[in-house]
Amino acid sequence: MSIPSRIHSALAQHRRDIALVVLLAAVSAALLVLRTGFEQPELSLGSQRVRGLVLSTDDSGLRQFGIVKEGVQELTIRVLGGRFRGQEVDARNNVVGKLEMDKVFRAGDRALVVLDLDDAGTGIRYANAIDHYRLGVEAVLAAAFVLLLVAFAGWTGVKAALSFFFSALVIWKVMLPGFLRGFDPVLLSLGVVTVLSAAIIFLVAGPGRRGLAAFLGSLAGVVVTGALSLLFGSLFRANGAVKPFTEALLYAGYPHLDITGIFLAGIFLASSGAVMDLAVDIAAALDEVWQRSPDLGFRELLVSALRVGRAVTPTMTTTLLLAYSGGFTALLMVYMARGVPLANLFNLSYVSAEILHTLVGSFGLVTVGPLTALIGAALYARKRGRQGG
Repeated sequence: MSIPSRIHSALAQHRRDIALVVLLAAVSAALLVLRTGFEQPELSLGSQRVRGLVLSTDDSGLRQFGIVKEGVQELTIRVLGGRFRGQEVDARNNVVGKLEMDKVFRAGDRALVVLDLDDAGTGIRYANAIDHYRLGVEAVLAAAFVLLLVAFAGWTGVKAALSFFFSALVIWKVMLPGFLRGFDPVLLSLGVVTVLSAAIIFLVAGPGRRGLAAFLGSLAGVVVTGALSLLFGSLFRANGAVKPFTEALLYAGYPHLDITGIFLAGIFLASSGAVMDLAVDIAAALDEVWQRSPDLGFRELLVSALRVGRAVTPTMTTTLLLAYSGGFTALLMVYMARGVPLANLFNLSYVSAEILHTLVGSFGLVTVGPLTALIGAALYARKRGRQGG
């Protein structure tokens, strides 16, 4: 390819990138303001959610039972926002004896507080401390992440940050409300993964043959993972109730939900990120090979792509194992501490669910390598054939 042709191709690619960024930014903005029907108003006319500063605490109402506490912690809080800003109120913090849910405040902490107002809405009847206020530090961490990403990767970092934001919005505004409305979780998750894969891959890898090869390869790997999750989910007698808060969701007015389907859908949703990563790696390597040697045919391109896939797949599967293992380390430690035999351990519903999650996700990750190699080689060989003609 001549230098003018390369410059023209690069400019065309940049224009497509900008158009895709603008489109995805517009869709993200629309999703941000989209009403799903599950939003709560700002509590009600009789309540207000504010940030508060804990001035003092009274722990006399707390009782220690082993490693947990139960009772009520009395707080004095200064309201830091809203129309009651500056007022000092007495608040309550109910402690129920569950370490994963309880919180204990100290003077100087900032808390998320719900104010219950009188009938006229002009005074505070009482206040309830919900939890520590973390939005500020969360915003700082998110901003630092975006700045570092952009500083390191430049324009690609901007696209990666946009894809991150878009993915979060699609999950929060589309997938989760769809689950709550009773849509088929497997089909809905497959649709969401398809949309996210297209947006992320074409945004980062570009809308050309490299992006198309990565997208089709990752989609094929996700389909394989989804089929295996359904097959082995039935053989494992998987029960979605093993996941945290699932039972609470059923009791919250959603007993009709297919919790097992949601659990199985989560398997290929969780593995889709690693699948996309591997597909992009192979497609990018294949594109580089083709750029260096555009005369290579389908067979040579396929062999090169398979070599790349064999080189990167083993570490990716281990990465997936480590990522999943981090989520149930405490669970395994509990059974190890109790001396539970391995035969018993591997047959427990909690553990078998995680084994299913890990192995099926890893199986899909292994298959995406040859699938992407095959699809990419076909696309680039076809391009060569067109140029030769």
